[in-house]
Amino acid sequence: MRISSLLRAFALVVLLGLSLTPKSAHADRLRELCDIVGVRENQLIGYGIVTGLQGTGDDVTAPFANQSIVALLRRMGIQFDNDQVRLKNVAAVLVTTNMPAFARQGARIDVTVSSMGNAKSLQGGVLLQTLLSGADRNVYAVAQGSLIVGGYEAGGKSGSSVKVNITTTARVPSGALVEREIPTSFVNDGHLTLALREADFTTASRIATALDKAFGPGTAMPLDGGAVRVAVPETMKERPVDMLAKLVELDVSPASSARVVINERTGTIVAGGDVRLAPVAISHGSLSIIIKETPVVSQPGAFAQSGATATVERTDVQAQEGSNPDGPPPMAYLSGAATLADVAKALSSLGVTPRELASILQALRTAGALRADVIVQ
Repeated sequence: MRISSLLRAFALVVLLGLSLTPKSAHADRLRELCDIVGVRENQLIGYGIVTGLQGTGDDVTAPFANQSIVALLRRMGIQFDNDQVRLKNVAAVLVTTNMPAFARQGARIDVTVSSMGNAKSLQGGVLLQTLLSGADRNVYAVAQGSLIVGGYEAGGKSGSSVKVNITTTARVPSGALVEREIPTSFVNDGHLTLALREADFTTASRIATALDKAFGPGTAMPLDGGAVRVAVPETMKERPVDMLAKLVELDVSPASSARVVINERTGTIVAGGDVRLAPVAISHGSLSIIIKETPVVSQPGAFAQSGATATVERTDVQAQEGSNPDGPPPMAYLSGAATLADVAKALSSLGVTPRELASILQALRTAGALRADVIVQ
């Protein structure tokens, strides 16, 4: 009885451990791999005026703000001469935002405000009512509100000043009000299309297999490496949202690409994926020119009739091609590496700088020894 009880307890622990086993570390949810064609944001832009600045607005050399204020006041019934306008607390700005999909009338979205003149700062300003239009020139939202600037600028009468971050760009949280809805359609003829964020034939095939397993055979068909067409089941024709809610939670293991990204401007090198290195011999050297100037004091001889003490520069020029004698050998042999850690260890043994390593990686890729795509930014 005691042995039987122990066996049952052991089986319970095993089942509990299996139920708590985490999912594959390489599996991603479908929402992280694909976008649904038709479900997208739309860019909006508008021209506006910011008022309430403390003398940091546009001056007379940037007349946009003054002309806009004159036109605004005239629409309000206030008439005056243009030459009388000398405003420093007004700035002309461009207002931009992205209107999300399914945004309804009355919804609020954030907007970004940026100066288009020579205003010094937008701190403390208020954006006046601005119409935001899409690419079709129709107005979809209206923005207005107080600005939030992510920096500040202060100065004294003597000319000393301090500036932190950018003060000519600001945001208005929930500053735009949606006035017109943008129709969104993602189901056409009983089908929807998934667009892969990174096109890959293997990933597209795996997504189709996962969808067929979840909704039945013949549900999905890869169109190419960047799109998968999905048929909405008959039981969900009237409830496509329920299907999408289940679809985006499916786990799919994407195919990983072996890539090495090189930023030559900053000397940054990032390697990811299944990077492999074949056995290879590397010779990397550079021409070093060292110039030394040593001051030498020249004095007239003991029997000289005239002359004065002078300082003469002695120049010594040395040229050396190849590696430093104290550094790595001119020819290095790498026996190959099967993992990313081995690749990093093998390349670090060369003892070169990141900029030199970038050139070596490109040469390795050309020679076929580096099993990865080299992307230079």
